[in-house]
Amino acid sequence: MNMLNRSLHRRSALGALFALGAAAAAGPAFAAEPFPSKPITLVMPFPPGGSFDPIFRPLAEAASRELGQPIVLMHRPGAGGINGPGSVAVMNESDGHTLAVIHNSVIRAPLLHKINWHPLRDFSYIAGLFGMVTGVVVANDAPWKTLDELLADAKKRPGAISWGTVGATSINRIYGERLARMNGTTFNMVPFKGGGEAFNAVIGRHLDVYGDPGFGAQVQGGKVRLLATFTAERLVRYPGVPTVKELGHDLVIDSPVGLAAPKNLDPKIAARLAAAFRKASADPVYLSQLEQFDMQPKWMDAEVYAAYAKAQFERDTKMLAELGFKPE
Repeated sequence: MNMLNRSLHRRSALGALFALGAAAAAGPAFAAEPFPSKPITLVMPFPPGGSFDPIFRPLAEAASRELGQPIVLMHRPGAGGINGPGSVAVMNESDGHTLAVIHNSVIRAPLLHKINWHPLRDFSYIAGLFGMVTGVVVANDAPWKTLDELLADAKKRPGAISWGTVGATSINRIYGERLARMNGTTFNMVPFKGGGEAFNAVIGRHLDVYGDPGFGAQVQGGKVRLLATFTAERLVRYPGVPTVKELGHDLVIDSPVGLAAPKNLDPKIAARLAAAFRKASADPVYLSQLEQFDMQPKWMDAEVYAAYAKAQFERDTKMLAELGFKPE
C-alpha cells in the first residue's frame, strides 16, 4: 500500500511538473498583448487654435478606428514646436503608445539649440503625412497689395515692419530674414507660440506680416491678404498669387510633417501604426482640412521619411553655417 501511494504521489508530482513546464513554455504567448492595448497619445508641437488641431483630429479619429483604441491629442507647445517632440525623443521606452508630430524645426533643433536628444538618433520614424505651405500674408486692409510693395517699404524703413512666425528659429523665420537681406533691409522678427495667436495679431493690425503655413482659412474668410508663397510653383487654389521665387528671390521652403515614436520601436508595431495612418490619410474629412489650410498631402513611408530627415539635417547644417547661425 505504501508502495502504491508512493507511485501515485510520484505520478502526481511528475504531472504537476509537466503542466508547470507547459505553462511556462506557453507563457510568453499568453503574456504578449496585442497592439495597441491602451489609448495612444499623440503629442502635438503647437498649442490649440492653429491649423494642426483641425487637421490632426479627423486623422486621429480615422486611425483610431483602424487600431481599435482612441488616439488622444496632447498639446506640449514651446520652443517653436520643439518641446513636445523633444519630450518624446527622451523617453526610455518605446511601445508605440506615445507618438509625436514632428516637422523640420525638430530635425534642425540640435543645430540651433543645446538639447539632450538628436532627431536622427532618438526617433523611430513612422511616416510622413503632408507638406506645409508657407505664405506671406498681411491684414486685408494693410497698405501693401504685393510683395514688391512690402519689400520696397521695408527697404525705406529697415526694422520698422514686424514679421511674425511660429518659433524664433523656424525655417520660415530664417527665410523671412534671408528675403529681407536679399533686398537690403531687415524686418522686426516676432516669434509666436502658435498660428492662432499670430493670425489674431495680424488681423488686429498688431503685427504687420505673418510668414508661416496655415493661412488658408483666413485668406478664404477675407481676413488676410496672401502676397506670395514660398512654393516651387503657384498654388492651384490661388492662381493669381505669385511665388517668392518667380518674383526674383530664389527661396523655396520644403516642409513635411510626419509622425515619430521614441527610438527602438518594434518594427511590427511601427508597421501596424504606419498601415493605420496610411489608410486614415484617405479620410475625406482629413483631406478637406488639409485643403482648407492649404497643406499638401505627401505620404512617405518610414524608410523614405527617415532618409529625408537625414538629408534635410545635412542641408540645414550647410545652410546655417553659411548664414552664421549658432546654437542658443
